Amino acid sequence: MRRFFASLFGQVVAALVLGIVVGMVWPGFAIALKPLGDAFIKLIKMVIAPLVFGVVVHGIVGAGDLRKVGRVGLKALIYFEVVTTVALVLGLVLAYLFAPGHGMNIDLATLDAKSLAGYTERVGQVTGPVDFLMRLVPTTFVDAFAKGDILQVLILAILFGAGLTLLGERGRPLADGLERITEVLFKIVGFIVRLAPLGVLGAVAFTVGRYGVGSLKQLGMLVALFYAGVGVFVLVVLGGIMRLAGFSILKLLAYLREELTVVAATASSDCVLPQVMRKLERLGIKDSTVGLVIPTGYSFNLDAFSLYLTLATVFIAQATNTDLSFSHLMLILGIALLTSKGAHGVPGSAIVVLAATLSAVPEIPVIGLVLVLSVDWFVGIARALGNLIGNCVATLVVAAWEGDLDRAQAHRVLNGEQTTDTAAILDAAGRPAAIGLTAIGERP
Repeated sequence: MRRFFASLFGQVVAALVLGIVVGMVWPGFAIALKPLGDAFIKLIKMVIAPLVFGVVVHGIVGAGDLRKVGRVGLKALIYFEVVTTVALVLGLVLAYLFAPGHGMNIDLATLDAKSLAGYTERVGQVTGPVDFLMRLVPTTFVDAFAKGDILQVLILAILFGAGLTLLGERGRPLADGLERITEVLFKIVGFIVRLAPLGVLGAVAFTVGRYGVGSLKQLGMLVALFYAGVGVFVLVVLGGIMRLAGFSILKLLAYLREELTVVAATASSDCVLPQVMRKLERLGIKDSTVGLVIPTGYSFNLDAFSLYLTLATVFIAQATNTDLSFSHLMLILGIALLTSKGAHGVPGSAIVVLAATLSAVPEIPVIGLVLVLSVDWFVGIARALGNLIGNCVATLVVAAWEGDLDRAQAHRVLNGEQTTDTAAILDAAGRPAAIGLTAIGERP
């Protein structure tokens, strides 16, 4: 038991339970703890942009072959499109099989449009191919880092890494210096991640204090269906993909249990991005592949988000008694393929992107978004979990496809034959001698 609570996972679980208790017994005090969760997420986000930049540039320079980088990127994008399309179709299928919105008979005149004002104003940020492509280009080099736009930072990192590679030996000192800076950033993350229990305590206590411990049971069929849909997608679709690659999805979930617990408590996958990247490298995946696939996946491979997009769209149509033809469904699917990309980092992204999708189907009243607005935080938990798992699977599969995976090491780690403690991994970051994992019971 002492060993369990000495681990980060044990501390996070304890904080989760304590947060529920505090929220139930002292709801007023629990709500006041919200800054703990917010501060933890902000601390992590503070280092994500420069960390992604450093990891991607180091990976490109380390690969040494720009054709290889392009090949990995192309394979990743092909994988992303195929899997997110499956997620979108699954959302449509679930919506029609279970019809969660049928029978609601919502009177549109009773819905409060004011609550949507802050979201619908941002719809233009994610609509249309031209708008999407323009969002890829930062106003200035520094602007991308200031806004924390991961996709823009990724574009800059690819360009910078390619330029640095072409410099050859003349660029080596700069590449080495950037690698040292990245190591320092991983050290900083190592300090921050030890605060995860406090962040989880604040986030969970606030949620229970604000909405009540029984709120999850009262959210309705849409939320329950979405959680079930994410579970099916992870275990069946991603599980099947992992099986084809020669691995077990359940073992991967066990390996990532600390990160998944934090994501479930904070409803944000941003707060574990650095830890996840380091853990995937410890699986035996080349850092160049991890550095390229994970950041790209955060914008292009939003599996659970895609599933929710079509499910919620049809739910709103059903709740407002809007009949959808087959052509409408194909239009929703096509628009969702575009609007689901690059949504990461957009405030209230799910509502914004839903508004953008609905705007392409005038028959569905946009005011229906009010119906899902109140449950968006709860749905966001499953979205964040599904997106993170999907990106981890994508990285492992692309690495196996490209031959950038040490299968023997991956099996050893997933079978629990080597240590995987997140804090230990991050503390060891930057020490070349500690890149390989140690056997259980040994110190790095």
